[in-house]
Amino acid sequence: MRKINIIYVGDIKDKEEYYKKAVEEYEKRLGTAFKIINTEIKEERLSDKPSDNEILAGLNREASKIKEKSIKGAYKIALCIEGKKLSSEDFSNLIYSDRVQNAPCIEFYIGSSYGLVSEIKQSCDLMLSFSDMTFPHRLMRVILLEQIYRAYTIYNGIRYHK
Repeated sequence: MRKINIIYVGDIKDKEEYYKKAVEEYEKRLGTAFKIINTEIKEERLSDKPSDNEILAGLNREASKIKEKSIKGAYKIALCIEGKKLSSEDFSNLIYSDRVQNAPCIEFYIGSSYGLVSEIKQSCDLMLSFSDMTFPHRLMRVILLEQIYRAYTIYNGIRYHK
């Protein structure tokens, strides 16, 4: 079974149970095709009005934790607004490409409210953008899992994606 490691900064708070339920639903749907690993990195606490240096220091601390949790040899994808945009069909082709299939794992990085430090983005095989819009990182995890499920249905000719 193929592994997908979603490394995300932040958590799904109890008051946001709907995000948690959506994540669980897509994980259940993907359960026969992928082993989904959710790796949570605690968001660094910053002051109410952090300086650019404070933000960078926090992002660097988060990056160190991301690197610790990364699976060696994984095909790494950073989710960031400046990344490449793909159609759902192109995303499916990527997920099922030989290059990605030959990696021990597909790894996605979802940053905190300040994003990901450039070092992490540059270390990835792909920087991917789902939109020019900004989404809460908790919601992005749901969107990502839905798109992985959509990629799965496209690849397998299941009617869901139309």
